[in-house]
Amino acid sequence: MSKDTYPNVRLAAVQAAPVFLDREATIEKLAHLAAEAAARGADLVVFPESFVPAYPVWCLVHAPIDQHSFFQRLFENSVMLGSPAYHRLQEIARANNIFLSVGITEKSDYSLGAMWNTNLLFDREGNLLNRHRKIVPTWAEKLVWSFGDGSSLKVSDTEIGRIGALICGENTNTLARYSLLAQGEQINISTYPPCWPIKRTGGKGGGYNMADVIRIRAASHSFEGKLFNVASSGVLDEDAIEQISAGDAEIRSFLENVAPPASMIVGPEGTPVAEPLVREEGIVYADVDISSQIHLKGVHDIVGSYQRFDIFQVFVNQTPQEPARFYTNEKPARTPARSVELAEFDEGELSQD
Repeated sequence: MSKDTYPNVRLAAVQAAPVFLDREATIEKLAHLAAEAAARGADLVVFPESFVPAYPVWCLVHAPIDQHSFFQRLFENSVMLGSPAYHRLQEIARANNIFLSVGITEKSDYSLGAMWNTNLLFDREGNLLNRHRKIVPTWAEKLVWSFGDGSSLKVSDTEIGRIGALICGENTNTLARYSLLAQGEQINISTYPPCWPIKRTGGKGGGYNMADVIRIRAASHSFEGKLFNVASSGVLDEDAIEQISAGDAEIRSFLENVAPPASMIVGPEGTPVAEPLVREEGIVYADVDISSQIHLKGVHDIVGSYQRFDIFQVFVNQTPQEPARFYTNEKPARTPARSVELAEFDEGELSQD
């Protein structure tokens, strides 16, 4: 008797430090780690938030007036789509026959300053499946990154499952998470920084326990959506601490003692399916069966039988936002249909102030 079948997948979450603010060296380190994961049979390999060229930790420990040089170095080492660095990432995915997820700082081709916290997802041939820009930079990140939009809140339908991605704080954004679940997400990619200090505590590391925060977020989304969650975090190494502290002993002590993050893979019951990795560099692997989500959905499916669409309605604007929309005054051959928004008004109402 024939039946539909669903993939078995080897997932890999990389926990590593970039070569701080050195794009090319970091990409070569990424190539080595991707090849290592591929050699161990990984189908999907996930790298941390803004791994290329580094997460801007300085935003959290320096005053804005002291950040100009860091901002310039970040921009100079960021990745522009279509650039040689971007093509190198494509090549790494293709050479290793893997689905590759990479956190980058993406820079604009129209402004010497506009950057985004971006996640790139490539298929086995190096084709870009999705470019997700973090929709709201968190707290001090707003000093560096611009806002993303809803155009990248999408799930990619692939041979290994339907893959979505959210970056750090987005994993506590209920509506962002639901928008991916409503598109049939089966594997979620969640990426995190090497640390997240939010308060001073006498020179010691401040902030909440990153490992616990990541575990809670990953478990929540996995359990609510009945899916697999690949959480990949960065590592703050000695070189980064030295450069960020810039001779300030208090900042150095603060960063040396800050709570480290963790990398893990969580299953549809909300529990880890592999031993989480805390602090050290390494790769977490898990072999998963996408079909294991089915019976759990039969019990509790918040985008299916366990939802009341007559009570709750969610609208997601996936229109790309641009700095300007350019047009000419040439009259088109035929008048296009008015948009839905304009159709709500008659000509008289549109002409009134």
